Amino acid sequence: MTKQPNILFFHVDNLGMGELGCYGGGILRGADTKRIDTFAKEGMKLTHYVVEPQCTPTRSALMTGRYPIRSGNHTIALGGNAGGIVKWEVTIAELLAQAGYTSSILGKWHIGAEDGRFPTDHGFDEWYGPLRTYDECMWLEDPHYVPERDGYSHMHEGKKGKGCKPLLDEQLTMETKKTCDLEYLRRGTDFMKRAVSADKPFYLYFNHSLMHFPMSPRDEFKGKSTNGDWGDCLLMLDHDFGYLLDRLDELGVADNTIVVLCGDNGAEDHLAGRGTGGFFDGSYFSSAEGGIRTPLLIRWPGRVKTGVESNEMVHVTDMFTTLLSFAGCKTPDDRLIDGVDQSPFFFGDQQTSNREACMVWLKDELHAVKWKDFKINFRRQQHFHDPELPLGFARITHLQEDPKEREPVNQRYVRWWVMQHAQRAVRAFEDSTKVEELIPPGAPLDFVPKRTATGA
Repeated sequence: MTKQPNILFFHVDNLGMGELGCYGGGILRGADTKRIDTFAKEGMKLTHYVVEPQCTPTRSALMTGRYPIRSGNHTIALGGNAGGIVKWEVTIAELLAQAGYTSSILGKWHIGAEDGRFPTDHGFDEWYGPLRTYDECMWLEDPHYVPERDGYSHMHEGKKGKGCKPLLDEQLTMETKKTCDLEYLRRGTDFMKRAVSADKPFYLYFNHSLMHFPMSPRDEFKGKSTNGDWGDCLLMLDHDFGYLLDRLDELGVADNTIVVLCGDNGAEDHLAGRGTGGFFDGSYFSSAEGGIRTPLLIRWPGRVKTGVESNEMVHVTDMFTTLLSFAGCKTPDDRLIDGVDQSPFFFGDQQTSNREACMVWLKDELHAVKWKDFKINFRRQQHFHDPELPLGFARITHLQEDPKEREPVNQRYVRWWVMQHAQRAVRAFEDSTKVEELIPPGAPLDFVPKRTATGA
């Protein structure tokens, strides 16, 4: 029997389509991303990888293979709000554990901040990272913030079966944000060494702190780019990814390790750390292409075709289903799963993706349906702090013709015929909610969605 592949999933925080050199950024953004650009030639590069507009919903979708509207995780949980997935949800880490994998998550989890909702409650063997997200490092800089009154934000650590605890000597500060990736690299290296020594397949879910603001490059990268702290941070991101690739080589497991690099949503919008959607317009926290489209690079030597670039659609939920398939695991059949298996597409057995359409929610509002290269908007928001606009008529955009989504209608073709495909996707989703109810945001930990007899 073929040895099960290891999985290194390198998740970048807020990665726009115009940042990396292999996507048209790099030196244009003041930083040569040479390690990532070289890696892009060693596997497959996607230009139509669709995620959710915010961190929490994307991470929920990746872990469960389900639209976050189903799990009650369509919006980030802010400070003081635990949020997160319920006990009933089954994560990729749980399913891989059943197949003999050992797993570690480093960095942001962001889909649960209390007992029962931590990553080690959902299949991971170990975790080290922030309780929620990185901008909490700025709390201490705020003259109106009183920790004793407003709460602390600490780094956390946990092991399966032993719970998670705050590290009281590691408050999330500006300095912690600057250096935390070094600790992730140290722990990640140690985890992989232990797994290889024990001859166990591993799943390392590595969540880098960049490119999330504040942009705080480590000292060795300070001033090394031509784009200030932002460019220095891009150099740091490139270095850290290359560092992990080198460790795979040293351990002798690179040929049997699936490596994925991708973003959790589109470009940062805050001016102090603003990214770019490149070819597309928009930022994270929006339904524009620049908010929901992010790079994805995948390498599996001898299996995933090398030097291939594709604009076929792959959704974040598909990575749940596909990685399970790669590992020889079955997708759960006792719940609704939105991800589709993209193995034949990644292996080069077919040129087309197994997905034609996906839904685009911003919070709990359906903003659009994507079908092939068309996007049908019912609501519109281009950037984080723009107003959310309801549309009197659906807006049909062909994204190769109008990648910035500027025109409300193609006056030559009009294209109302496209609406039938959007409506089919909407009806299918609405019908699915009659089979299995949506989990409401803030649902108690023991909440179990009701299913009809046909969905039982």
